[in-house]
Amino acid sequence: MGQLDVTMDKKKAGGPAPADLPRAIAASAKAVDATLEAVLPRPHGPQGRVQEAMRYATFAGGKRLRPFLVLHSARLFGVDDSHALRAGAAIEVLHTYSLVHDDLPCMDDDDLRRGRPTTHIAFDEMTAVLAGDALLTIAFEILADEKTHPDPAVRIALVARLAEASGHDGMIGGQVIDMIATQQFGADDIVNLQRLKTGQLFEFSCEAGPILGKASAEDCARLRAYAREMGVVFQITDDLLDVTSTAEKTGKAVGKDAEMGKATLVTLLGVDGARAEAQRRAQAAIAALGPYAARSPELSGLPLFLLDRES
Repeated sequence: MGQLDVTMDKKKAGGPAPADLPRAIAASAKAVDATLEAVLPRPHGPQGRVQEAMRYATFAGGKRLRPFLVLHSARLFGVDDSHALRAGAAIEVLHTYSLVHDDLPCMDDDDLRRGRPTTHIAFDEMTAVLAGDALLTIAFEILADEKTHPDPAVRIALVARLAEASGHDGMIGGQVIDMIATQQFGADDIVNLQRLKTGQLFEFSCEAGPILGKASAEDCARLRAYAREMGVVFQITDDLLDVTSTAEKTGKAVGKDAEMGKATLVTLLGVDGARAEAQRRAQAAIAALGPYAARSPELSGLPLFLLDRES
């Protein structure tokens, strides 16, 4: 579970990436799953059904890329892994809430997520809504706990940044734009949509490291710039999978963007143009890391691996 399924074309990517990156991603996923197991409630009492749905959605697999980014950005600043993994667990449950709500009939109306029935299909729509709500709120409970960091100022900074990243001018704002996106959207409109809907959670994930390490505003800005470019790479490759892959490989329905008439960089630039843009953005992400690129082959290698991901 958690291993990134990719192939690597070094010439196309513009350079080598660490051969052990899939192993590092798998190790990070295993560690954050152990943390999630500890922080998520086990079903009990009359509310047990919603707790069961929370766990169903969270432990559905996935690469756990956001916690991976938290962990490796935190290691740049000497942060204890136990603190980084709790912050990673918080972003993962919040991300999971967004997927549960994305899949609802009133949103994308999807029946398949990570190769199995979506939460509202496995349970029911009411339970899925409430499970998503509960995952959203427990994310902030995790961050507010002193186990995440002994300094309350650090915990407040994490809570404030995640609220900003996930709220009306972040992920939720991007979801609203996504629901009205049409083929008339230009490239700037699409990138702004993706920066909000997808990129803001990646930005939080990379900024969590310097926040936990009490690093400088310059460090936060450098990692934010990396995350911004890397987030575009992730979204372009996700949109390419929607056009070029199958449900068996991706674990979710494909062809949805075209069916719904949504604008993406793939619909605007074509498959080859979108791939070229993803490659350009991957190189920009690595450049944004500056001196941290050499210190963290995991972070510098990730954009290159994303270029050829298959799920």
